[in-house]
Amino acid sequence: MSFSTLTLRAFLDRLASSEPTPGGGTASAVTGAMGTALLIMVAGLPKTRTNTDEERAALATVRGRLVPIREALERSADADAGAFDEVLAAYRLPKVTDEEKAVRKAAIQQAMGHAIEAPLETLRLAAEALDLAETVARHGVPSASSDVGVAAGLLLAAAEGGAANVRVNLGSVSDEARRVQWAAEADRLSASATEAVGRARAALS
Repeated sequence: MSFSTLTLRAFLDRLASSEPTPGGGTASAVTGAMGTALLIMVAGLPKTRTNTDEERAALATVRGRLVPIREALERSADADAGAFDEVLAAYRLPKVTDEEKAVRKAAIQQAMGHAIEAPLETLRLAAEALDLAETVARHGVPSASSDVGVAAGLLLAAAEGGAANVRVNLGSVSDEARRVQWAAEADRLSASATEAVGRARAALS
């Protein structure tokens, strides 16, 4: 199912339920989509900081890049829940015979890869949106500065949530090379997101 089709109440009820999905990974992606939507809103307002054509052009360009990020984050929310459901299904496979054990082990490793890639994609998208937030903060109308600040905070939370979900699953990956690669990318993107938040907040000052 697509979580973007649910009402807010229905989505929150799903999060609060005892069902394994949706969980923190889906919540992180939705949070990132909310933050990106706020940036899109501010970038599309008729007024800018100084109301120049140059500012409007800069914000229009950034807005055009933010729209597909928001859409991708919505898809990432669904992908994260689907990946975790895949992990659960893999662990439920029979493990009586040696052949069954081998099939189960391979299925678990494949599912864990998807369970890492989904939140890693959320982290990538959140970091990309945060990189664009500085332009919105610098050129957006001052009366909407709090909206940009909220957007930056939401996107940082999405990035941190994505990174946390990547790291918690790394221990279940048997392929050391892939584990190291995923960990390095998560660390790099986390640092990039933190730096981008700092730039956006400084531009609001």
